[in-house]
Amino acid sequence: MIGRIRGTLVHKQPPDILVDVAGVGYELQVPMTTLFQLPALGGEVTLLTHFAVREDAQQLYGFIDERDRGLFRQLIKVSGVGPKLALTILSGMDATSFARCVQRGDLSSLVALPGVGKKTAERLLVEMRDKLKGWLEEMDARAPELPGAAAQVRPADKVADAEGALVALGYKPAEASRAVAAVNDDGVDNSEELIRRALKSMVSA
Repeated sequence: MIGRIRGTLVHKQPPDILVDVAGVGYELQVPMTTLFQLPALGGEVTLLTHFAVREDAQQLYGFIDERDRGLFRQLIKVSGVGPKLALTILSGMDATSFARCVQRGDLSSLVALPGVGKKTAERLLVEMRDKLKGWLEEMDARAPELPGAAAQVRPADKVADAEGALVALGYKPAEASRAVAAVNDDGVDNSEELIRRALKSMVSA
């Protein structure tokens, strides 16, 4: 079991990243909540991991925060929620936001996430309520660190990267294109910020 890796971030194409550990490149998929906190390419990163094995694939998932990995592991225990959907949920909202969403019984915010239908959202609210007892107090006491600096990219690349990341998370290409175009302005100089704004606009719509 691989529980943690530390190395140099050499590539990131949301939601996929590549970390060089003593000459060995580890491919991981990360939620956007983790991507936004990664250093620039060439920086050192430490990630908590979850290793998923299926008959047709083996995939390593990475998380900056233990709370997000813990929530990921709880989510994939829910019927109908696999690793890909759990990653999408954590990309749309962090662990604190999800816990509060469950606490409020906020069905609409969950249904707004790609791949989460009404029945799945209802199941999440019911099954996660007991599992998240006590989480809010703990998470409020441990404020998340500020996101790390993002690598600079060319303007044309940032749009393509942001749209590609949203499609990888389950949004339709047309939806991704519209969402990115709606939040793209001169003040946005990297794809991570575009993704963050586009996700926020779609989940709150």
